Amino acid sequence: MLAIRVIPCLDIKDGRVVKGIQFTDLKDAGDPVATARCYEENGADELCFLDITASPEKRHIVKDLVLHIASEIFIPFTVGGGLRTLEDIECVLHAGADKVSLNTAAFHRPKLLTEAAEHFGSQCIVCAVDSRLTSSSPIPFHEVFLNGGRTPTGRDTIDWVKEASERGAGEILLTSMDRDGTKDGYDLELLQKIRDSIDLPVIASGGAGKIEHLCEAVEIGGADAVLAASIFHFGMCSIMEVKEQMAKKGIPIRLNGRITQKESSEAQ
Repeated sequence: MLAIRVIPCLDIKDGRVVKGIQFTDLKDAGDPVATARCYEENGADELCFLDITASPEKRHIVKDLVLHIASEIFIPFTVGGGLRTLEDIECVLHAGADKVSLNTAAFHRPKLLTEAAEHFGSQCIVCAVDSRLTSSSPIPFHEVFLNGGRTPTGRDTIDWVKEASERGAGEILLTSMDRDGTKDGYDLELLQKIRDSIDLPVIASGGAGKIEHLCEAVEIGGADAVLAASIFHFGMCSIMEVKEQMAKKGIPIRLNGRITQKESSEAQ
């Protein structure tokens, strides 16, 4: 078992970090460069940067901001939002990103995942999936949404995740729109279903409100990484507090530059 990663997320709008509830009612959460630097200093394993209005506004990602953040941090850095071509992906990787997150464009043209994986390596291709439980059909199901949660697709989340895995994605970033910003905890049932459907690493996103929620995503949901925003942005807990609690529970994590004993033993 590999170390579980704790990943703060920077949702970016108009050059600022923002955070809302279920993708709406966005509130300012600070300067992205200063926030990124702070999270690295406080033990983040990775950082995720999502330009949340790039796709719906049909524009390119803010390359200069990506470049600025990348120059300030040394942890793995994932960038997403408005990436539609191999040229777009190459641009942000050259700007300093270690991975790219593909969502709307990958859904519209799944072959992009394959092309990107073949060109850059699947290890740096993350397929982001925004999912919401819908009751618009006779049998409720978790539906894929696009364009920052604005556009329903009618596609079942599990089916799309399976296809993304087969197409070449190296990792799945799964966001529960129902839980996003609610602080009620991750959608553990959905996480379990996704975890049972694919062999790729799964990042849990949407709903973290306390440290126990992040632990549950791993222990019950089977997540390989936990992504959170509100609890870190607004000082509800720190990354180190999360890691210390995980270590007490025997969850393998990287703590103070060292791997917790459980992972060390299994690696030998």
